[in-house]
Amino acid sequence: MFLTPELAKGYQRIVGNDEDAVIDLILSAAERAALVYLNRQVFADIAAMDAAIVAGTAGEFPMVIEDDIKLGMLKIFGDMYENREDSVLAVSVARLPLSSKELLRPHRIGNGV
Repeated sequence: MFLTPELAKGYQRIVGNDEDAVIDLILSAAERAALVYLNRQVFADIAAMDAAIVAGTAGEFPMVIEDDIKLGMLKIFGDMYENREDSVLAVSVARLPLSSKELLRPHRIGNGV
């Protein structure tokens, strides 16, 4: 994982440990969703990327994770944490102008939404 549960809890202003198992699950899913969207291998640091390049497992466009990708992952985490159900009733929903996709899109390989 690129993000720690403590960072995610701080981002969402979560106090306490009652939901740690749920937070771990959501954080893992948020990271995976971001990586699937990016459509490329992402590594924690240059040493890990270099090792994968040498091993032949880095893929065609490897990169070291950037802060905007981490923030995109945190935004996905926040959305998944706050909106645990597929449908929302009697709530006004407004999309933030700075979405997770806008943070991730510059690093994405390939076309599409």
